[in-house]
Amino acid sequence: MAERIEQRLEDRVPELEQLERVGLFTRKEIRAVLRKASALEYKIQRRALRKEDFITYIQYEVNLLELIKKRRARIGYSFKKEEIENSIVRRVHSLFKRATGKWKEDVQLWLSHVAFCKQWNSKHQLSKVFSCMLALHPNKPALWIMAAKWEMEARLSSESARHLFLRALRFHPDCSKLYQEYFRMELMHAEKQRKEKKELEQAKMDLGEFSYSEEILNGEMARIIYRDAAQKIKGSVEFLLALLSIAKLFDFTQDLQKEILESLQASYADDPLTWDYMARRELELGSSQSTENTTKQMKVAEMTQREERCCAVFEEAVAAVPTEDMWKCFITFCLERYNRKTNSEELKQKRLERTLSAFNKAHESSLLPEGQYKQWLELLLESGLCEKAVEVAEAATQRFRLSVEIWQLRLQVLIQTKSDDVTHCFEEALKHMKSKGTLPLWILWVEWSEGSNSKEDTEALYQRSLSATAPAESVTMKEKYLDWAYRNGGYKKVKRVFTSLHENRPFSLDFFRKMIEIEKQQEFCKMLNLREYYERALREFGSTNSDLWLDYIKEELNHPQGKPENCGSIHWRAMKMLQGDLVENFVSKYTLLQTGHL
Repeated sequence: MAERIEQRLEDRVPELEQLERVGLFTRKEIRAVLRKASALEYKIQRRALRKEDFITYIQYEVNLLELIKKRRARIGYSFKKEEIENSIVRRVHSLFKRATGKWKEDVQLWLSHVAFCKQWNSKHQLSKVFSCMLALHPNKPALWIMAAKWEMEARLSSESARHLFLRALRFHPDCSKLYQEYFRMELMHAEKQRKEKKELEQAKMDLGEFSYSEEILNGEMARIIYRDAAQKIKGSVEFLLALLSIAKLFDFTQDLQKEILESLQASYADDPLTWDYMARRELELGSSQSTENTTKQMKVAEMTQREERCCAVFEEAVAAVPTEDMWKCFITFCLERYNRKTNSEELKQKRLERTLSAFNKAHESSLLPEGQYKQWLELLLESGLCEKAVEVAEAATQRFRLSVEIWQLRLQVLIQTKSDDVTHCFEEALKHMKSKGTLPLWILWVEWSEGSNSKEDTEALYQRSLSATAPAESVTMKEKYLDWAYRNGGYKKVKRVFTSLHENRPFSLDFFRKMIEIEKQQEFCKMLNLREYYERALREFGSTNSDLWLDYIKEELNHPQGKPENCGSIHWRAMKMLQGDLVENFVSKYTLLQTGHL
């Protein structure tokens, strides 16, 4: 092993001598590089190899390359790259090769090698890396796509990219993403050939020696891919729409777009996404009028017409496919248009009316999805239509009686509009809901009560919430009750509340932490009280929280009334109660505490 390491270090000598000779590194720096390289070599020559050692070594070499690059820029020296950088790059490739050979399953390691090859323009090496990686990981479509894109974009080889896509599809015949990228690649290749042919024609050169297939120029290869994919991937409107959006990026694909669109309408006429696409397409269909000398009013009028055509298609859609998903597409479109900035008040008003009308019609058809009632109510309140908002909120709770979110929305509307029915609505909501899941309603109620009712009424509400919520949710209410008691009644009040709750399980650690913090804020902070809070907290969380024990020890050490002699006993109890790795964690932190480093 020692001989092998010596040989590797000797192999470095020529490049290091060059670094010193040209003035990029000093003799002292060269020695430091040799020492570091020697240490790294020893680590990767051991019998029990570790991946981290290879990564560290590679990162060191990459950092060295970056440093050399900066030094070259600083002194303006650009020669001897073959003897210096290329030598280091070859060594990094060798390290990657060993590492990926040992840990073949680590995809991230392979990708790191790919990134390095790209950074240093090692095209021949990268081709080999992709070949090995795909042989070992043929089950990952993203790797095939990455390799094919590199062949197409970096090596300008559409033939190699096509070959990779075809191989990938043999492994993944149902992968929509592979088909999409293959489809895109063939269209890019066709576009590239069309540009080349046009340039040659403009230069009046003889095209006889160049072979330009009319089928490829017209995107026929992409059409074949589309037809094959349509047979393999059934029932996916999203896939066809993705192909259509790719085809639209190329100006020679009108016939192909038409074919995909006809297939969409024939096979997926009842799918909301098909209707959504057809409706939004109306926005893109330009006016027949010239764009020259167009006034602002004319632009607004044309945009209004386009949006009305979209809505006409959506109206047809919700009549043909009366589903929640279809209405959701319609309303989403209306909201998008409403939220677009415009200087025309008339256009903004029309968009608002159109959106509110769509919400209303969906609601009347009982097809407005639960999640969109919030959008409707926000829009109504924003538009100052408070009475309508109250009416809609009530109707929503009648339709979704068991939805906490919908009741919460209604209550928020009533609170915002300063209604007198808030308390009645809270009571009504809790009648319909089971105790589990009502926490958001109780939080909203007590927070509203704090600003609207007397302290007595609010406290009664807090006490009622503790028994009305599920045990796990009551934990949050206890924390809020403690916080409210301190804010509104001071230390004596919060102490009474804590005493009334300290046996009322379950608790959270924050419940005790809050009480400890309150005690420490007092002018005359009593260690006796802190001990009580810590002891109660440790009874609940002593086996799962090592920091709690350490904080207790710190209090005994630092508090004026503390007893440092108690620390040994607390330490012994902690060692008995803590579970698993927490013991080791506690011991290490306790050692730091003893040495004054914590």
